[in-house]
Order: sequence, then C-alpha cells, then structure tokens
Amino acid sequence: MRILVTGSRAWQDVDAIVDALDEAYFGSQCQEPVTVVHGGCPDGADIMAAAWIRRTRDAGWAITEERHPADWQKHGKAAGFRRNAEMVDAGADLCLAFINPCSKRGCPDPQPHGSHGASHTADLAEKAGIPVRRFPARDTRGGDAA
Repeated sequence: MRILVTGSRAWQDVDAIVDALDEAYFGSQCQEPVTVVHGGCPDGADIMAAAWIRRTRDAGWAITEERHPADWQKHGKAAGFRRNAEMVDAGADLCLAFINPCSKRGCPDPQPHGSHGASHTADLAEKAGIPVRRFPARDTRGGDAA
C-alpha cells in the first residue's frame, strides 16, 4: 500500500496527521508493506509525516518513507508543482491532503481557497484516480477553518 501525504507548509495540527496516518496504516488490514510518500519539506505536514514514520518504524512496524523534495535550484518557482506531479505519477493507493487556507499575499484567486501546493497535489491525485481525503485546518475553537 502506498499513502501519499501532501500538506501546507504552515500546517500545525499534528494530531490530524497522526490520526489520519494511524487510521490509514493500522486500519488498512493489508498484509503488504506500506510506503508513505511525501514532499520532504522541512516544515509543516511533510515533517510531521516524517516524524510519524520514524515513530511507527521505531515501534517495530514495517513502513518505508519515500521523499520527493522539490528541486528549487533547477526548476525555480515551478519546482513545487513539478514535485507534486512526480509524487502523483509515482502512484498511490490513498492521498491524505492537509490543507490550510491560502495565505499568499496578493493572491489573485477568489478567497477563501486552500493553499496552492497541497490543493494542487490533491486535485492531481483525484484526476489520476487516487482516493483523496482532504483535511481542512481546524481553528483554535476546534471547528474547521473557512
């Protein structure tokens, strides 16, 4: 089983990531090895997924990490979107998308909408036939953010 994790760099809800990965991994009933694919970003959802992988592996569970860091030097501003397409093209059985509201200054898109990278990956995964579970950011009162 391959689980693709995508999420906003500013994502802060560790519990949402842990709960979603626990459910996908331990609730899968699959006997095959599990690989978690993520973008290798040093913050946000990717680093939280990497921490979950380490803890799960350290507890003795069979899990593989597949990182796809964006090559900003080579591809400039397009690097993140190229990386997103690469992760989807590598294939997955499930995509977990942790999406904050867009916080890009001067964004011309109508507000509110989700962060561009995580939303892009989730959209690509859906178009590729990969089931997607979207998790919007929760506000401090425990509800969903707009």
